[in-house]
Amino acid sequence: MKNLVRIFLLLIIVGAAIGIHSSCSDENDCSMAGRPMMYCTFKTNDPDNDNAVLNDTLDSLTVRAMGTDSIILNNEKDVHTVMLPLRYTSDSTVFIFQYDPVRNPEDVDTVYIVQENTPYFQSMECGYMMKQNIISAAFGNRKNSTEKITSIELRNKEANSNEIENLQIFFNYRDRTPVTPD
Repeated sequence: MKNLVRIFLLLIIVGAAIGIHSSCSDENDCSMAGRPMMYCTFKTNDPDNDNAVLNDTLDSLTVRAMGTDSIILNNEKDVHTVMLPLRYTSDSTVFIFQYDPVRNPEDVDTVYIVQENTPYFQSMECGYMMKQNIISAAFGNRKNSTEKITSIELRNKEANSNEIENLQIFFNYRDRTPVTPD
């Protein structure tokens, strides 16, 4: 009889542990979906071969979103990719790229993104999420500023959280051969 009571108590404890574990685990993890971002890679054209595209790395980059006081990237060094959030409340987003904000604050390019925002119901736990499709991308600069961006190529229209490339941003070719003293 004592063994039967022990087995019964053990079954109750194991059953309660399994019940608590399964009720705490959520199959619909809202953080997995995350906020979709626009994933950009930096490229340059090879001056020796017109058909060759080279990966590019910017020495220093600060990215701000126009219309907000948010700094998305603050004087980051050796940047070759960047993930940028698109606005939920507007059908366009404007980013300001500053290449050397300390020594040359006027050396900027502006990237204009037009996107389509579509809300959709994810689940009861997560609520509504936003699907964002990039319609077009353009660039420009301030008056009397040297333009570093030469072109933008749209590779994938859907902003995502999987680091799938959306834009290739092409910059002027810069010789990266270190200067050696004679």
